[in-house]
Amino acid sequence: MDASVIVVGGGPAGLMLAGELRLAGVDVIVLERLAKPTGQSRGLGFSARTMEVFDQRGLLPAFGDIEVSTLGHFGGIPVDFAMLDGAHYGVKGIAQSRTEAVLEQWAAELGADLRRGHELLTLTDHSDHVEVRVRSEEGPRTLRAEYLVGCDGGRSTVRKAAGFDFPGAAPTREMFLADLRDVDIAPRPIGETVPGGMVMSAPLEDGVHRIVVCERGRPPQRRTEPPDFSEVAAAWKRLSGQDISDATPVWVSAFGDPARQATEYRRGRVLLAGDAAHVHLPAGGQGMNTSIQDAVNLGWKLATVVKGTGSQALLDTYHDERHPVGRRLLTNVQAQGLLFLSGDEMQPLRDVMAELIGYDVVARHLAGMVSGLEIRYDVDEGDHPLLGRRMPPVELLRGTHTTSPAQLLRAGRGVFLDLADGNGTLTAAHRWSDRVDLIKAAAPLPSAGRLAGAASLLVRPDGHVAWTSPGSASTLPRALERWFGPPS
Repeated sequence: MDASVIVVGGGPAGLMLAGELRLAGVDVIVLERLAKPTGQSRGLGFSARTMEVFDQRGLLPAFGDIEVSTLGHFGGIPVDFAMLDGAHYGVKGIAQSRTEAVLEQWAAELGADLRRGHELLTLTDHSDHVEVRVRSEEGPRTLRAEYLVGCDGGRSTVRKAAGFDFPGAAPTREMFLADLRDVDIAPRPIGETVPGGMVMSAPLEDGVHRIVVCERGRPPQRRTEPPDFSEVAAAWKRLSGQDISDATPVWVSAFGDPARQATEYRRGRVLLAGDAAHVHLPAGGQGMNTSIQDAVNLGWKLATVVKGTGSQALLDTYHDERHPVGRRLLTNVQAQGLLFLSGDEMQPLRDVMAELIGYDVVARHLAGMVSGLEIRYDVDEGDHPLLGRRMPPVELLRGTHTTSPAQLLRAGRGVFLDLADGNGTLTAAHRWSDRVDLIKAAAPLPSAGRLAGAASLLVRPDGHVAWTSPGSASTLPRALERWFGPPS
C-alpha cells in the first residue's frame, strides 16, 4: 500500500480529514488537482460549531484576532443568535483561503503527504484495497490504499467513478460573485430584492468589495471557465442601475442553486465527504462548515478501523450520523433560497416569516438549524440531554488547574471524564486507556448546571457525548466497545 488512506481533494474537508487521520497516527496521501491554491474565498468566516471544532484541535490561535457576531439570518431575515445560551452566529471576516491555509499547515505539520498537481483519473475498489490512476507532471502512476475518501467537490470524480447515486434538483438559476477593487459600492444586505432579481454587496478588507448578483430568469449554464467580468457588470447595472464596468476584478465566479445529495456516503472502501456528498445554494456559509464537520466525524472512525480496533459497523455510523445532517442542510437552504431569491410573489411569506421569527421559540429553532448547534446523534438508548450532543464548553478543575473539554480533546483521542469520586466507572474504563484518556476533574458552578447532573461522561474524539452516568441505559463497557473497539 502507498498509504492507509488516500484523500482526493485538498479543500477544507480534505485537509481537515487528513489532519484528523494523522492525529490518530494513520498515514494519508492527499491528491489535489490544482498545482497551487487559487486564493479565492467564496466563504467568509465559519460557524460557531466549526469554531468549537477548531478550538478542540488547538487551531484557533493560527487565525489571529477573531471577531464573532451574534447576528445571522434565515433567508435574509435577521436572526439574533444571542438567544442561545452563550452562542453566536460565528466568526466574521476570515477568508476561506485563510482557513484552507491554516488547515494545510496543520495537516502538513502532522505529516500528511499533500500532492498538488495530481489529478485522479480512475479508481477501482478491489474489496481489500482501492487502486487509483493519477495524472501529474511526472506522468501517470498507480497508487493503492486501504480506503479512499472523495473530498473533491460538487463535480466529484470519486463520486462518479465509484458509482454513487446523486439524486436531487438541478440548478434553476445562475448567480455571479465578484470581489472588486477601485469601485465605490454602497453596502446592500442579503435578502434585499430589486425589480428583476437580487443584489448584495459588502466591504471586505484592503478596499475590496464583494458583490453577488442574481438575475431572475437567467438560466443556469454549464461553465468550464469563470464568467467574464463584463457579464457581471452588465447584470449589476441592469438590476441596480450602477455602472461598475471600470472596477478592477480580483476574482469572478458563477454558481447555481442545485440541491443534490448522495444516497450513501460509503460504498465498500470508498467514502464521500463535503461537497462531494452534498451540493446546494450557498447560504450562510453552511457548506464549508458542514464539510469540515463531515471530516471530523469520519476521521477518527476511519482511523480506528484502519488501526484494527474498530469495526465496519463503526464506519457505517458515519453515514448514519452525517447523511441526516446533509439532508436537513439541503432543506433549510432550499427554503432560504425561496425567501431571498424569489420575486414579489414571495413577499407575503417573507412578512409572515419575519413575524414568526419575532417569537423566541421560532428564532431558537432556526438559529439551531443553520448553525448546526441542534445536531444530536443517536448514540445510545438513554435519555440524558447531553447524549449525542457536543460536550458543552464548560470550565473544569483538575486539582488547582483549570481546563476545558476542548483542551482535553487536543490529541484527537476519546476522553472519559469522571466528575464524582467513588462511582467506580473510572476503574471500568481502564482497559481502554490506550485509546481513551481517563480524566478525573470537577465541574464548579455554573458549569455543573450545563452538564445536567452528569457524574461521568464518555466523549468521542469529535467532541460528542457517547455515554453518561446517570442517564445512559447501556453499561460503560458496552459503550466503550461500540465506539473504541474491544478492550486491550
